[in-house]
Amino acid sequence: MNACRLCPRECGALRLEKSGNGYCRMGTMPSVARAALHYWEEPCISGTKGSGTVFFTGCSLQCVFCQNEQISLRREVGKYLTPKQLSEVFFHLVDQGAHNINLVSACHFAPAVAEALSYRKLPVPVVYNSSGYESIETLHMLEGLIDIYLPDYKYDDPALSKELSNAENYVTSARQAILEMARQTGPCVIDHEGLMQRGTIVRHLILPGHTKNSIAALDWMKENLPKGVLVSLMAQYLPCGRAKEMPPIDRRITEREYQKVQSHLFQLGLEGFVQDRASARKKFIPSFCLEGLESFE
Repeated sequence: MNACRLCPRECGALRLEKSGNGYCRMGTMPSVARAALHYWEEPCISGTKGSGTVFFTGCSLQCVFCQNEQISLRREVGKYLTPKQLSEVFFHLVDQGAHNINLVSACHFAPAVAEALSYRKLPVPVVYNSSGYESIETLHMLEGLIDIYLPDYKYDDPALSKELSNAENYVTSARQAILEMARQTGPCVIDHEGLMQRGTIVRHLILPGHTKNSIAALDWMKENLPKGVLVSLMAQYLPCGRAKEMPPIDRRITEREYQKVQSHLFQLGLEGFVQDRASARKKFIPSFCLEGLESFE
């Protein structure tokens, strides 16, 4: 039982296997809420057969607007798995035809995830799907095990990250993490079927009332991302959890906000993906009912 320093909060929590008193409130043993094919990532990730997504319970960031609040904030659903069992989950998804294994919010279980990935080499790429709030030391632990990094760059304003994610150091931490991810993977490699095999895609979610934040985030990416790193501009924001009572994020983004940020992306010449506003629907939020974990006691 060691003092945890896995994420940039460095809270020093003492974590047992199935309990912990840190910010994420989780133990060291991975808790998984869903392991199933997912079809709503970027086209080069989901492909035609789906991405093998493994949703972990808990989160070290815990944004007030999180669409997965059932598992990230309230931690209502989750089944504990050993690293060996987690490896079995990965291969079961491969057997279903998954184009890749997509680890969603795995930071707080990084040592166990690294162990699971080391049991047997997967025949498909491994995707690390992250809030961007990662420590360099944890990313070094994962080096060589991750083929594709899929981080967010949520904020370019420390005051906003403090207000919405209680993480004033988000901007500094995410910038360092994203550049380290890009170093590890190098430029994006997409095969003849349009599927990503290696690389980094940086996501940014447009928040209602905060287009200045989005424009500043895109400016930083233009100035700092290495060549070959793609950008994904997301418009799927829905007011969830506490955000429903927090203007201006208590609504969806407007067409004007969407067009303003999208136009800036095009002006900068950033390569990647743009999500349509029609993606802001509840039907695209996964259900968390331990799908794919039925065979584990």
